[in-house]
Formats: sequence, structure tokens, C-alpha cells
Amino acid sequence: MKSASADVEMLSFAQLRLMDRSRRRTRPQRPAFHVMALVQSGVGRHTADFIEHPLRERTVVWIRPGVVHRWTDVDALEGPLLLFTQGFLPAPGPVAQAAGDVFGPACWQLEQDVWELAIRAADHLRHEHAAAVSHPRLSSVPLLAHLLSALVLRVLPAEPAEPPTGRPHEHTVFHHYRTAVEERFTEHHHVRDYASTLGYGPRTLTRATRAVTGLGAKQFLDQRILLEAKRLLAHTDLPAARCAGRLGFHDAANFTTFFQRQAGLSPSRWRTGHAGR
Repeated sequence: MKSASADVEMLSFAQLRLMDRSRRRTRPQRPAFHVMALVQSGVGRHTADFIEHPLRERTVVWIRPGVVHRWTDVDALEGPLLLFTQGFLPAPGPVAQAAGDVFGPACWQLEQDVWELAIRAADHLRHEHAAAVSHPRLSSVPLLAHLLSALVLRVLPAEPAEPPTGRPHEHTVFHHYRTAVEERFTEHHHVRDYASTLGYGPRTLTRATRAVTGLGAKQFLDQRILLEAKRLLAHTDLPAARCAGRLGFHDAANFTTFFQRQAGLSPSRWRTGHAGR
């Protein structure tokens, strides 16, 4: 029988530092699982997809699978760290939806009253996880999954006070486009390809994307390709030609031209500044 704790693990910043004497945490990493942290004390820094975030008391960090991140400075931090797989959360529902949102925020602050409840939820999960590890007869996959879900629900950012921009139909169109881009951006680099697949006109996709994000459909697509290019350059040693192939470019020259136009630097110069090796 599969252990109830196999798909979820609880650590702390103190344990992370103890296990990581060589400080690999400060170099780019790209986990295939979720990483969530609650900062109870101290100040530090964390970098997610090349954006640095300050860490302080009541900060929540959520790194979703595929994001390139590094613990830039967590030497003075204390608080719980959770690692869990995508499939461990009950689905469908708001928790699984938040976990699957590849565009979700990486860091945010909680209000004091919410924070206190979040820490209690984390403590409950920690005790149940410890019991599942030390006494397998007490382990329960549904129990751990629901306690993790309760914690996720408690720490999710509050909904914005202002209503989202765009009309409901535009949000629906953009959601379909965003999902398709995430699935096919390494194959299709033109908006017309998505328009044909989704049954919308290119102008409809552009209007909906601009209404929701402020970006045109082509710019949104290019930004997603650029992000993946940066992730590959920072986290792997693949030469530009191999990166180009993974991203659907026919040759390295086209990839270099695209990257230079979008990032303002050549792939090699960008890698030198961000690979962190």
C-alpha cells in the first residue's frame, strides 16, 4: 500500500539549511512538484521566474511545478516548508484549480488574523504528517490531502476589491486561449494557429487577451515562449540550438533573433547573468 506521506512532505527553513550545507538552494532549481512556505520570522529574499521577492513575517511562497526559482537568501528565516505533488490535492475544486494555475502569484502577504489561522492549519498538517511517518497504521491519504487543502484555502490571496477588467465573454475566450497556449506554445508560434483550433478569429483573441491582461494575443504568446526560453537557459546547460529545438524554432538563428528582440540580450549574455552557476 502506498504511504499516506509519499506525496507530501513537511520541512522547515531550519531543516532546509541543515540538509543543504553546500547552499544549492541559492542556485536555480526547477522542481516537478509544488513548494509552499510560510515565513514566521526573519527577513530574506526569494527569486521566482527571475523576479526577486522580499520575504518577511507573514509571507506565503508558492512555487508551482515548472517554475525556476531559488532561495536567494533564507539564512535568517524560520517557518514551515511543504512539498507536494499536483495529484495529491482533491480534484475538482478551488484548491486543485489554484494549484494548476501556472500564472498564479509566487509570493504574497497575509493579514494577521488570517495568518494565525494559517499557522494553525500548518501545525495540524505537520502533526498528522509526523504521525503518518512514524506510525503507518495512523496514516490516511484522504486526511492529509484534506488538511493540505484546508491550508491552501486559508493562505490563498484575497480576491481583489475591484472587479476584474473585461467582460465575462472576454474572460472565457482568454481562458481558452491561455490554456491552449500553455499546451502548445512549443509547437505553435502564431495566433492564427490558436484561432483556428479554438474557433475564434485572431482579432477576437487579441481583444479578449488585451481586455484581461493589457497585452495583445501575440505579445502574450511571445512572453510565454520567452519565459520558457529563460527557464531553459537558467536551469540547463543546453546550447542555444537545443533550446531552440525544444521551443519549436527551426534553427538557432531564428531563436537568437526572437530572444534578442524580446529580452534585449542574446541568449548567451542573458544566461551569463542569470544561470547562477
